[in-house]
Amino acid sequence: MFIGHFAPALVAATHKKAPSLATLFVAGQLVDFACFIFVIVGVEKMRIVPGITAMNPMDLYYMPYTHSLIGGLAWAAGFGLLIAALTKNRAAALIAAAVVPTHWLLDVLVHAPDMTLTGLPPKLGLGLWNYPALEMPLEIGLTMGALWIYARRTGGWTRPITVLAAVLLLVQGYNWFAPQPTEMSIAMPVSALFAYAVFTALAAWASRGRVVNA
Repeated sequence: MFIGHFAPALVAATHKKAPSLATLFVAGQLVDFACFIFVIVGVEKMRIVPGITAMNPMDLYYMPYTHSLIGGLAWAAGFGLLIAALTKNRAAALIAAAVVPTHWLLDVLVHAPDMTLTGLPPKLGLGLWNYPALEMPLEIGLTMGALWIYARRTGGWTRPITVLAAVLLLVQGYNWFAPQPTEMSIAMPVSALFAYAVFTALAAWASRGRVVNA
């Protein structure tokens, strides 16, 4: 799951007490922000295993801090406390925190068995990346459906929303159809972090001035 992780953020942003859409975009991908930073510095480990799934060759073989359920809940708690400290808004903090663990739930749907509950076996994953005819419409449907809900609840579909949708689809298409890497390199985590930063900046721009309807 890639852009699908933004679907919970978009739906959560329709709550009147929610924090900014950009904050929720960070929440939706928070564990991947941490994961790729941890991979760069060697705290967590991933490898490329061509053919591990039909759509994605990544094997998250040592990810106890970011891709375990308990790790995701810890990140959620920490992020919620940070938002509470910055905004003094308990409701916004709770909403932001609630988005974070949706990342683990969505990843369990698509990953090969490399997700865990506590960082130790058993490893979980339903492997929808092996079934492109199911995974592709699921991810696009979740993301674009959530974006439509967000637009409808916050003033309608505008040009910035169109740009956000187009960039999400373009990058997702590249992720699916570009040649898959055959070995691990630092370019992978760096490019992922860059993409998440771009998405977050676009969310901040596209949501500027929008207000949740009564």
